[in-house]
Amino acid sequence: MSARAAQDAAPLSIRPLRPDEEPPWGLLLLADPAADMVRAYLPRASVHVAERGGRVVGEYALLATRPATWELVNVAVEPQSQGRGVGRALVLHAIATARAAGARVLELGTGNAGIGQLALYQRCGFRIVGVDLDFFTRHYPEPIEENGIPCRDMIRLSLDLTPGT
Repeated sequence: MSARAAQDAAPLSIRPLRPDEEPPWGLLLLADPAADMVRAYLPRASVHVAERGGRVVGEYALLATRPATWELVNVAVEPQSQGRGVGRALVLHAIATARAAGARVLELGTGNAGIGQLALYQRCGFRIVGVDLDFFTRHYPEPIEENGIPCRDMIRLSLDLTPGT
């Protein structure tokens, strides 16, 4: 078995970032390339990391935004681990974490060009509730492009966490 196959076969674990641990900046900036934006929300966020084979392969950050409403503000999986269920595991873990903390609604925003991300979030139960036109052109200094598509608009999604939903 190759080293890569052995790592893929290792179980995935997700845990909170320890207080003495450096945030996974490479992953955080993979999901949100504006370091200033990440630095602004990170102190208020709860960061969780996914580990496989002793390595951090993904992360997510949750933020309480309003009473009973939380936002999933950052989700990233290292490129070599994408397409292997890590992103789905992170999103489902974030949903369970927010629900356990008493959130009734979990929101997120993602770029219009992130086709894979939009599909993932909808497969996990999120619904599109709005579009913030030109969000990325207004708030990010450098143009962003994904899948050959300029990333201009933020697609807002929401998930109802109330019991029985």
